Amino acid sequence: MRLNARRLARTAAALIGTVLVGTGAVAGCASSGSSSQPGASGSTAASSPAAPATASSSNTPAVVAPSSPAAGTPACATSALQVKLGSSNGYAGGVYVVIDFTNTSGSTCTLFGYPGVSLVSGPPYTQIGLAAKRSTSTPEKLVTLAAGTTANAQLQIVDALNFPSANCGPTKATALKIYPPNQTEPVYLPNTSSGCTKPVQIMYIAAVRPGSGTA
Repeated sequence: MRLNARRLARTAAALIGTVLVGTGAVAGCASSGSSSQPGASGSTAASSPAAPATASSSNTPAVVAPSSPAAGTPACATSALQVKLGSSNGYAGGVYVVIDFTNTSGSTCTLFGYPGVSLVSGPPYTQIGLAAKRSTSTPEKLVTLAAGTTANAQLQIVDALNFPSANCGPTKATALKIYPPNQTEPVYLPNTSSGCTKPVQIMYIAAVRPGSGTA
């Protein structure tokens, strides 16, 4: 009986040890399961680069910014200008005439590029032949005109009588039709130069430049 009791006690102890080992294994599994949480937080951290994408989209206004100069000094409208002929300089076979553009408005404005010029007859005004061709003798430059200041452009008119009558079809003009640079409203200034009714180039216009050409 005593021997059996001892065997039973040993068996019970072995069983308890087995239970304890199993419990430790379960605890180990539980701890290994909880270690998967850093992996989840890692995936959240990986999504953080989305923030710079939002930041870059906030840079969009910087792309628009360069268009702001459009809100600066406006071009001089025809109505803001007094247009008149300045000094002239004749040469064998033609004449150079300066066209003055004076800002008569109360605000600063700008001129850039070439006036449009043609000879006309009338009124009612009818263009004679070809309009003036652009000359590259003066580089294009933005001219800022404060109120009361002047810019000018030089016009060359070749005498139509230099060409055979059959090729030119000469006729007297009554005026110059002048468009200030980048404007659609012309002015008419009296002028009696001879023009060619046929397509012969007799006029050349330079880009505007600062200052007056009036003698």
